Amino acid sequence: MFTGIVEELGEVTAVENLGDSSRFRLRGPVVTEGARHGDSIAVNGVCLTVVEHDGDEFTADVMAETLQRSSLGVLAPGSRVNLERPTAVGDRLGGHIVQGHVDGTGTILGREPSEHWEIVRIALPEQLARYVVEKGSITVDGVSLTVVEAGADFFTISLIPTTLALTTLGVKQTGDPVNLEVDVIAKYVERLLGADAGDHDRESAR
Repeated sequence: MFTGIVEELGEVTAVENLGDSSRFRLRGPVVTEGARHGDSIAVNGVCLTVVEHDGDEFTADVMAETLQRSSLGVLAPGSRVNLERPTAVGDRLGGHIVQGHVDGTGTILGREPSEHWEIVRIALPEQLARYVVEKGSITVDGVSLTVVEAGADFFTISLIPTTLALTTLGVKQTGDPVNLEVDVIAKYVERLLGADAGDHDRESAR
């Protein structure tokens, strides 16, 4: 489990096409400290497994499903990425519960800078819109953020200077894709309410 509090801006140093998957080599001196084979590291919000660890770099295999459903497929050597290690039991939950399971991708529609923060407008896939509410939590490229405005096909977030300086969201431009993970609690509530409705319908039919 992650919290959406990015630990460092890493860099893709190599991408190897393996046919039905890709192997990424990434540099991140903070997240690789003490890293071992099999550990998890979130890369732009996608939970990946450490295959090899060498100095301040690690490699991770990314299967076709992940490449298709996330923005990792557009990464190339030199791309900057948000990196976060899993939270440890007993640590403070600085953001919100993040699984590292990307639900879909959005596209940056525009940026509105102000003196002390910046409003970013992001296109929202139709199938995810019902999970996004004003003042609710959402993960964008692995960053835990609060929704400012929630529309039928978009939402906005407000980025403080720290987020702009220390994550990829500070350099993403209009048209760039971003990984989205909605609040998992909303999905569980929807499933449970659906099950309850189904049980009620079955009881009524008896």
